Amino acid sequence: MLDLTQAPITLVLLIANVVVSLYVLHRRPQLIEQLSFRPDRIRRGQLYRLATAGFVHVNGAHLLVNMLTLYFFGPLLEYVLGPIGYLILYFGSDLAAHGLSMLFHYRNARYSAVGASGAISGLVFAFCLYAPFEMLYIFFAIPIPAIFFAIGFVAISMYAMRRRDPHRAGGLAHEAHLGGALGGVIITILLDSSALPRFLHQLGM
Repeated sequence: MLDLTQAPITLVLLIANVVVSLYVLHRRPQLIEQLSFRPDRIRRGQLYRLATAGFVHVNGAHLLVNMLTLYFFGPLLEYVLGPIGYLILYFGSDLAAHGLSMLFHYRNARYSAVGASGAISGLVFAFCLYAPFEMLYIFFAIPIPAIFFAIGFVAISMYAMRRRDPHRAGGLAHEAHLGGALGGVIITILLDSSALPRFLHQLGM
């Protein structure tokens, strides 16, 4: 695995997420509402929320899971796609996550979401294109091939989206996870023309 000295963009993203999240959580918790993804506020012109929501997390565990995933998957993708391509993948996946969330919660004044999960989902699914049979570890203990993780992730997200109470304000942002995942796949294929043929070849197609 590449270390962070070989992945400066990943390092900067890690530092930015940790610094902003810890500052907001411990010094200015009122900023969570002001920086969060809120479809009703975005419709009124607060477009900055599309960028700020991805750098704020609801608690330390939320931040830790996302940053550990970024640490494990980011450096390889930064190496393969290059700094610019990697930035496009990260923030493009984040925007794709917000886009799908907007589609489902366009008129829901109660909906609010924060966290880098959309961007992180994009990274994980981009990784699956390059190494579909690489073992991922759920809860850092249960091994599962990347491709099966991806299929299960999509199925669970779609099921949870259908079961979600439309008036619920909190909870897991399944739409964002799914939107980020789809965005990550599409963006990677657009950035690297060899990604899809390589993926299909590894599947024996």
